[in-house]
Amino acid sequence: MPQDDFDQDFPLGEPNDAFAQYFTGQSYLAPLVAEGNVAVSNVTFEPGCRNNWHIHHGENGGGDQILLCTAGSGWYRADGQDPMSMVPGSVIRVPAGTKHWHGAKADSWFSHLAFITPGRGVGNEWLEPVTDEEYDALPTGSEDGENA
Repeated sequence: MPQDDFDQDFPLGEPNDAFAQYFTGQSYLAPLVAEGNVAVSNVTFEPGCRNNWHIHHGENGGGDQILLCTAGSGWYRADGQDPMSMVPGSVIRVPAGTKHWHGAKADSWFSHLAFITPGRGVGNEWLEPVTDEEYDALPTGSEDGENA
C-alpha cells in the first residue's frame, strides 16, 4: 500500500535515520512532545518494518513504555510470549526490563504513539534484530486476531 493511502491523525515525521541501525525496514519519527518529563513521539513503520529486540530500563516507576496504536496494523511481542496484534485503539504497557519488539504487519503500514514513563535510570538497550524466520512465522491477513 502506498504511503499516500495511509490515513493517520498524526504527522508522519522524517525518516528515522538516527535509529535506522535498530530497524529492519523504513520507519519515520515525529516528536510530538519533546519538552517536560514525558516525551511523546509518533512512530510510523512501512509494511514489514520492525525494530530490534530491546529493553527499556528504569527505576522508581520509570522506563515503562506505553504503545498506543493510532493507524494501520502491527505486532508487539514480548520475549517468551505470544505476539499481539495491534490495531487502532490498542494500548500495550511494556513494563521496564521487558525484552520486546514492535512493528508493522507484512501487508500494512502501522503507527503508534510511544511514551516512556519518567523515573531514575531511564534508558534503552538495543539488542539483536528480529530474524526473518521469526517475523515470517507470524500470522498474516485475516488470521491476525487480538492475540496470535
